[in-house]
This record gives sequence, C-alpha cells and structure tokens, in this order.
Amino acid sequence: MTHPTVAAAGQSLALATPDILREDRPDGSFVLTSREPLGEYARCINDWLVQWAEARPDTVFLAERAGPDRWRTVTYAQALQQVRRLAQGLLDIGVSAQHPVVAVSDNSVNLALLSLAAMHARAAVAVVSSSYIRMAKEYDKIHGILQRFEPGAVYAEDGEVYGKALSSAGLACPLIYTRNVPEGGKAIEQLEREPTARVDEQFAAIQPDNTAKFLLTSGSTGNPKVVVNTHRMLCANQQMIIQVWPFIREAAPVVLDWLPWSHTFGANHNFNLVLRNGGSLYIDDGRPVPGPMAERTVANLRELKPSLYFNVPRGYDVLLPYFDEDPELARGFFENLDVLFYAGAALPASTWQRLEAAAKPWRNGRRLYLTTSWGATETSPLITSAHFYLDGAGNIGVPVPGMSVKFVPAQGKWELRVRGVSVFSQYRNDPERTAAAFDDEGFYCLGDAGRLVDDNNPSAGILFDGRVAEDFKLVTGTWVSVGTTRLRAVTALAPLAQDVVITGHDRDEIGLLVFPSLALRELADDPEGKLDGDALAAHPAVREKIATAMRDAYAGAGSSQRPARALLLTAPPSLDDGEITDKGYINQRAVLENRGEEVARLYSDDAAVIRPAG
Repeated sequence: MTHPTVAAAGQSLALATPDILREDRPDGSFVLTSREPLGEYARCINDWLVQWAEARPDTVFLAERAGPDRWRTVTYAQALQQVRRLAQGLLDIGVSAQHPVVAVSDNSVNLALLSLAAMHARAAVAVVSSSYIRMAKEYDKIHGILQRFEPGAVYAEDGEVYGKALSSAGLACPLIYTRNVPEGGKAIEQLEREPTARVDEQFAAIQPDNTAKFLLTSGSTGNPKVVVNTHRMLCANQQMIIQVWPFIREAAPVVLDWLPWSHTFGANHNFNLVLRNGGSLYIDDGRPVPGPMAERTVANLRELKPSLYFNVPRGYDVLLPYFDEDPELARGFFENLDVLFYAGAALPASTWQRLEAAAKPWRNGRRLYLTTSWGATETSPLITSAHFYLDGAGNIGVPVPGMSVKFVPAQGKWELRVRGVSVFSQYRNDPERTAAAFDDEGFYCLGDAGRLVDDNNPSAGILFDGRVAEDFKLVTGTWVSVGTTRLRAVTALAPLAQDVVITGHDRDEIGLLVFPSLALRELADDPEGKLDGDALAAHPAVREKIATAMRDAYAGAGSSQRPARALLLTAPPSLDDGEITDKGYINQRAVLENRGEEVARLYSDDAAVIRPAG
C-alpha cells in the first residue's frame, strides 16, 4: 500500500515568535506568561473525530502492522462508525466516569477505538502501563490499581499475555480482549452494537469539564496518584501546541510512534496532536531498545516517512547506529522530516551532536528542527515549548499561550510552578495529595527547577535545572544539583553507561551507581551479560575508560559537581521496585532506597570502586 509522506523539501517551517512577559514579585519570585492569548479550543476530544470524519473521511487515521508487508488501516469515517458502535456496547454494560474503561495493554488500533468510544459515551478511560503485568513477577500492584478504579470494563489485547493477571484480580466487570479470549472473557467484537439515539445524546451532553481520562503518575514510591484529565485540559493543550507550531496547519502530520498511551507524552501530546490536526498515526510495533524490538522500529522507518518524530533520549541513542550504518535509512528518515522531538529526560550533548551530524547530509542545507518541551501528567502535558531553533540541549523553551510559570527561590535554585487552563484540578479520590500539590495562589508545584537563559530576555527560554526534590547537601553544606550532575555523568560515560544514579547525601563526596550498557559489556568481552558488576569493574579496559572519563569530564569542578567514585551495578533497574518506567526513565530515589548495600560499598575501600584517573 502507499503510505503518506511529508511536504516537499525546501519548505520553511513556520514557528511562532516568543513574546514573554516577566512580572517580578515583592517576595523575590517572578512569573513568566505569553503575551499571546490562548485561542478558542474544542468542546471535547471526539469533536475532532466527527470533524475529520466529515472533512477527510478517506484519510488514514490509525494504522498498525498486520503482517510483514501489510498494515491494518482505519480511516476517519471508519473510526467514527466503530467508535459509535463500541460506545453503545459500553453504555449497555454501564461504563461511566465513575466506572471507567481500564485498559492494561500496549498501543493498538482497538485500544484507540475503545478509548475514543468511552469518551464518546460521556464516560472515561484509564490506560495503565502493560509493564505492570508483562514485566512484573507478582500481580499485587496491578490488582490494587484495578480495584482502586472500580472499572466498568477492563481491556487487554491478548488473553494469553494478560488473562491470568486480570482474571485473578477479583473484578466483577467484563474482561474484554482482542485475541486469545480466555474462558469468561469477551471478544471486543461482541461489544459492538448498532448505535441508538442514546449514543448521540451522551455525546451531545459532554461538557468541557467532564472527565475524559485518568492517567497514573509513576508511583515509584508508594501508590501512584490518579490524575483526572478533563476534555478542557486536553483540548486547550492542543490549542497551545498549534499556536506555537503553526506549520501544523500547512500539512496534516504523519507520525510513527511507539510511546505508550499510559503516559501523557504518547497519549495526550502525540495521539491527540494527530487527531486534533487530521493526521495519520502509525503505531510502531517495535521499540528503540537494544535487540529485536529496535529492528522492528527500523523496519517501520524504512517504509514510512513521518513528518514528526517523537522519542526519548535513550531511544535516539539506540537508533543512531542504524543511521550511521545505513545511509539510505538515514536519507529516508531525515530528508523531509519537519520535527525531531525529544522529551521526558535531558538529551546528552553527544547524542544531540550525533543526530545533527546524521541529518546534515540529507537536509539540502535546511537546519534540522530538533526541539523539546517541558510538562507533566498533571498539565496535559505541555507547559513550555522551544518553538525556535536551539544550539544544544537544556533549553526547555518558554511558556505557551494560556500558561504561567512562577519562579520561586528554593535551595539556591529557582523552583518552577505552573498555572493555566490545562493544569489538573484534582487527583482522583485523594483530597490530601491534591491540596498539597498547589501553593496559595493555585500554582501547581512540580518539584522541578529552572533558570532563565538570559535574565534580561525572558523570551530566550528556560534552562532545566533538575528536580528540587532530588537535590541534596554534602556534609560540607554544599547543595548537589542531581539533574545536571547526572546528565554530565551520562554524557561523560557514553556509551558505557545505560544510566547512572547520583549518591552523596550526608557524605563528603559525590558517587555514581552505574548501570552498565551493552557497549561496556562488549568492552569486557561479556556480550551475553554473564559477569557481575565487580567482575566488569575488574576488567582493565573498563576500569581505565571509566576512570579516564571521570577525570576528563570533571577537571577543575568543585566537590558538589565532581563524582569522586563509581560502582558498577549487577542487577538492572527493576520495574517491580519502581526503579524504572517502561519508557526507560530511572527513578533516583527508588534506586537509592532499594540499593543501600551498594551505596555503602561505594563509600568503602572495596576494590570494585572506580576512582577518577590520576
């Protein structure tokens, strides 16, 4: 089949010009706000589906792999028809905002249609990370999450993968599957009904402040919080995006994406952006992680030519060797790409430079628009956008129309707080944590820190400065900026470290807990991963490389910026223990809490500890 391609090469990219107002406060804080007012936005998510089903009925809206050479595609007209039929089935079984559809599965066309059907029926949907089942040893955590939701229906793609965990959760609602339906389950086709007037009545009755979906926070320490996302939040956030990216109006976006819909980045930002603008979303059945999943992503990139591409920094690190080794793959990907977007974590300088170098031969002199934003599950997610060309990572942009960012002095930094129409108002059934999330002016307190690129020009952007909640003091009384120190360490140790965790609370030196990468293991002649951390650290080439990198990267740095010791870990980060998310983000606090023994060894005279060379 023929797949969409981007606009012809040579077209300039239309970006809004930042125009930011700074308001200084008597208490030493200040607030940044865009002078451009937020425009009108849709009443609800599914208004977009109705719009494009009428205006572009035959345009591919959703697609997923149905075989090596085939894609299952659903047009906008077909999507609306199936959504209405599924909405009727959901109404018949009593799904509502109080008893939502809860999905525990990976991205798929059926998950998208079922989610839209729940919203069309004036109900709600909650997509929970499939990792709670796929990567878990025990099911207690997912059972607790499901029971908290009191679902009206639970969905999973494959009964063989998810059926045992779901059937043992003690739920009274229907369990719905696409394939391998276990005994007692229901096939998604059985849910479809001929829509009655009730479907249209429920859709017409949707108000902007009705709940559209629930998203979980990471829950790495304690129970995850359930963020209530309203239609107003989600629709307003997409209006913010289009005002800073007016080029989206010039050609409908074509997106190939793997980012999970259990997270705000993949769901609220990427999926909704495609739907808001009548584009086409191709679901990537691979994932940019080392191994066969990356090969599937690369195969999809050979066939499709996305106009916008979204990823996390680690994902780009995995893809770059493929671009380096295959010029035709690089040409097809970079030649007509509009946007290369990263989010969720800081992009190491080495990765930024390699991406620009990989793209340059194929851009016909056009500069690559490599960009980012800043946001959270509680903010739908966009708060700031770097809607201008950047020279490197770190700048997270400026507040988008409709959002205000307050800078509050804290621990020698500026704590960032946010207020705006797309900021959440509550955690579900959790008034205490809801109240604690806001200051006395109604600004949401994220715990992130930032500083202005230029104190005299607020339109130049904000530099991300780590998380205030993660920073700590050495016994000298000096604050350690964990976020910036960690990024510098990851960059210095590339490609030997999969990730690092910063240590040193109530100690006199900063240390590094290092998760070894495949490149480090290959350096130690251990590609199959049989050696433990101590054995890896004993390998002369490994020890020399890490010691030299630590010396060179931190030459001249003070004690609060210079790691003085490192320990290679044996066990990879654990999802069960909250050390990592399914997007590969490390949780600093959880690793430190779970690995007290390794931290103690790091600050001993153990032979496995690596110190900077010289």
